[in-house]
Amino acid sequence: MRRVVLPPRRDWKAKAEAVGFTWHHADGRRYWDERAYYAFTLAQVENHIEAASADLHRMCLELVAEVVDSPVLMTRLAIPQAAQAVVAASWKAKAPSLYGRFDFFYDGAGPPKLYEYNADTPTSIYEAAVFQWLWLEDRIADGGLPAGADQFNSLYEALRDRFKTIFPKGGFVHFASEADFAEDRQTVRFFEDVAGQAGLEPKFVALDKIGLDADGRFVDDENFIIEAIFKLYPWEQMFRDAYGEKIAASRAQFIEPAWKAILSNKGLLPLLWERHAGHPNLLESYFDDDPRADSLGRSYVRKPLFSREGANVELYVKGRRGSVLDQGYGAEGWIRQALCPPPKFGANYPVVGAWMIGDEPAGMGIREDRGRVTRDRSRFVPHVILES
Repeated sequence: MRRVVLPPRRDWKAKAEAVGFTWHHADGRRYWDERAYYAFTLAQVENHIEAASADLHRMCLELVAEVVDSPVLMTRLAIPQAAQAVVAASWKAKAPSLYGRFDFFYDGAGPPKLYEYNADTPTSIYEAAVFQWLWLEDRIADGGLPAGADQFNSLYEALRDRFKTIFPKGGFVHFASEADFAEDRQTVRFFEDVAGQAGLEPKFVALDKIGLDADGRFVDDENFIIEAIFKLYPWEQMFRDAYGEKIAASRAQFIEPAWKAILSNKGLLPLLWERHAGHPNLLESYFDDDPRADSLGRSYVRKPLFSREGANVELYVKGRRGSVLDQGYGAEGWIRQALCPPPKFGANYPVVGAWMIGDEPAGMGIREDRGRVTRDRSRFVPHVILES
């Protein structure tokens, strides 16, 4: 694994905007960053990243099967009591999953280590699936990369095929997000496009335009019944919204399904460690109030059960806490995880995001930052598979 500096394409911004990638900068700061790329060997991708993703996915599904039969564990994960039956029912009905993203420590030498699983509403998939692939094709064409360069990236095709599997008869599917947040709206447009390629008929509805009819069915702003919906909105928030208690009676099919609330929770990490202590792809983890957490000593990471983009993640080094992006998370509880900062390449700390589509590893994206916590403005840097 190497970080290789490469001059960016002169017209990359115009190319990004031409394909709808309008959030290439955020608050005036560069988000997409092609001034460098990360190079991997095929063995690193296949034997480390893909293998770890497949093994962890299996372990996660085994854990879900255990948790849905345990009100104690669901409560431990701060899943509201009123929602626990919804979560369990979705699993027992075998409600299908579309996608998820494992975030790994990886330095190219040892095994990847799981930081967390973004299993419910993971973002950066458009960048990973589409724009870094277009970048690869351009750089091969202009000689910036050798003709044999490749990527771990079958995301578009895998998503299209997964939509076909989930909806074998085609049909009408709603897609929902905040209408005015560019990144979310464009990401959902990407999924609408993929669904259309899979033979579905997508229809967008803004989250705040979803209502309830007299029969307890969710409806869109034109009063069409929502029978199936892809929502870029987290389950932990849905369960606590005013309409949360109406989910079970709505008879809607959700993508992602409610059982993904178990896996998108940071409490997943201590539960996995408890069942697979010493696994090469796990970091030692405990709930914050578990006396065993003291075994981590004075250097560890403290994470809220629910948080997004590194918010409220606390790094302690020899008892001293680093700077924290405080966005108010943590009321539902915390976990502690062994301190394992990302590898450092120059002044940059990269985290590997490995994508699962259905039950198969299908691609990856790299986010890097000058700090050791990946946050919402951390840069997306493309990757390449090179044999040397």
